[in-house]
Amino acid sequence: MAKLLGLGEQSRSEVREIPLGNIRANPFQPRREFSEDELLELAASIEAYGVLQPVLVRPMGSNYELIAGERRVRACRLLHRATIPAMVRELSDQDVALLALLENLQRQDLSFWEEAEGYARLLSEFGLTQEELARRLGKSQSTIANKLRLLRLPDSIRNHISREILTERHARALLRLPDAASQERLARKIVAERLTVQQTEELVARTLSGREERAPRPRVVRVYKDIRLFLNSVRKAAGELEKAGLQVAVSARESEDGWEVRVVIPKWRQEKEPSGAKGRERAPEGAGDQGGSGTR
Repeated sequence: MAKLLGLGEQSRSEVREIPLGNIRANPFQPRREFSEDELLELAASIEAYGVLQPVLVRPMGSNYELIAGERRVRACRLLHRATIPAMVRELSDQDVALLALLENLQRQDLSFWEEAEGYARLLSEFGLTQEELARRLGKSQSTIANKLRLLRLPDSIRNHISREILTERHARALLRLPDAASQERLARKIVAERLTVQQTEELVARTLSGREERAPRPRVVRVYKDIRLFLNSVRKAAGELEKAGLQVAVSARESEDGWEVRVVIPKWRQEKEPSGAKGRERAPEGAGDQGGSGTR
């Protein structure tokens, strides 16, 4: 940050106490939300040890505009302090915007949406190219370009993703879809089913190939095959019981709601009879007591 300002080490004589009431917010602040718990923790630290690092401001008439240090200013206001240590610098709007973004990036305080919006604002308001912005921020041009692509998602989807705390990779996966309706539909599905990034990418790929709605179809075939295997297993088990002397009856009936399988096993074991007796049992009505060829 000092390099961007063209400054070396700052002496304590350059730091002055500025009335908090004379400091107005930075219009280029990319951060939209500030954690109340974190501000309370910072306020407790300032109350115990004081402000360890002065804020940075620029003169605006009789007042000052904050460049860096908004959390410290907010914490001091929570403590009802009258002043705050500050360094005063004459800076252009472009430098103010760059410094505000840099401070938050270095602290990793920005969401990926806030970071992307900060890049877009610097490009649009100050006419910078992506290469120039990357050089000023110490980042690669591809990093800038990838963040800017996120802004192609409609505001409704961006708000949905932010509210549900989905990741940047979830958002990137949705970017592959061709229209906002598909993006919105899948975003709701991702949240409802708590899909991981990998599951989201697979869902997007299926949607793009037109297979998303046909996914249940193969499962019907698998169910049918499983039923046939089940029936075969039941009949095989019944055959084993019959070998042991039990007469087992197996029947299966298909209805609109499913399959009905009925297995009847007697409570007692039926002993095997000699083959001759078995033959007599099966002889047609009217046959003699002896049956067979012996009477001929």
